[in-house]
Amino acid sequence: MTRWLTAAGCCLALWFGAAQLAAAESGPRRVVCIGGALTEIVYALGAGDRLVGVDTTSVFPSEAQKLPQVGYQRQLSAEGVLAQKPDLVIATADAGPRAVLRQLREAGIRVEIVPIGYSPHAVQDKVRRVAAALGLVRQGQALEKRLDAAWRDLDAQLGTASSRPRVLFILAHAGPALMVAGRETAADAMINLAGGVNALEEMEGYKPLSPEAVIGGAPEVILITGEGLETVGGTAKLWDKPGLAKTPAARSGRVVAMNALYLLGFGPRTPRAVEELARALHQP
Repeated sequence: MTRWLTAAGCCLALWFGAAQLAAAESGPRRVVCIGGALTEIVYALGAGDRLVGVDTTSVFPSEAQKLPQVGYQRQLSAEGVLAQKPDLVIATADAGPRAVLRQLREAGIRVEIVPIGYSPHAVQDKVRRVAAALGLVRQGQALEKRLDAAWRDLDAQLGTASSRPRVLFILAHAGPALMVAGRETAADAMINLAGGVNALEEMEGYKPLSPEAVIGGAPEVILITGEGLETVGGTAKLWDKPGLAKTPAARSGRVVAMNALYLLGFGPRTPRAVEELARALHQP
């Protein structure tokens, strides 16, 4: 595939600028958001001015990084959240510990939990739930329509792909041990949405990298987050990891690195991320 349409990317690029319309006067005014994708949705709905705190995964847009942080989404403290005096906490189903969420509710804070999912439908559901929690149903419906259009554009583009390259995703964020992604993961979903094949699709979840699995999977492309590539010391060091030097990807030098939240977040930028990944996977 030599040329990709960019209608989806152009449409999505307008969101965060167009979403500066004033938010409705009704609804919660002091919101703590736990989960980078949910924070993106809040901004895309034009309600960024309601945020008084976010977790450490909330790094986009850049305005979110200026807000008080309440910790990592899986290791929250009630004190950190309560210090922001929120009237609403929106959190992913990964948020915890559960005891902390219970403390927040016992303190009279409304806590809305948004399910995690790795599909276009899941992104739409997140938008719908966040918009409802904020009292911005109309804005949510408009955002869903833009997402629908973006997914349709992608379907048209991917329908012209002539190959399905085998892709291995490597997670390199937690200590020296590298993990690889099987099915039922965000990485697996992104690979498939972009017209690739997960080289380890017979495996489920994330597992430690093993040379046997890597060589047997015969990946043509290595997919990794930009943060992960930095962690391993760059592309040259990546090929030193067990088994990778013996793959078709190593012989052709094909590595694709993308920002972690952008690639795996399944938020409002996901159609654009799929488009970018697809261009990289299906390059001539």
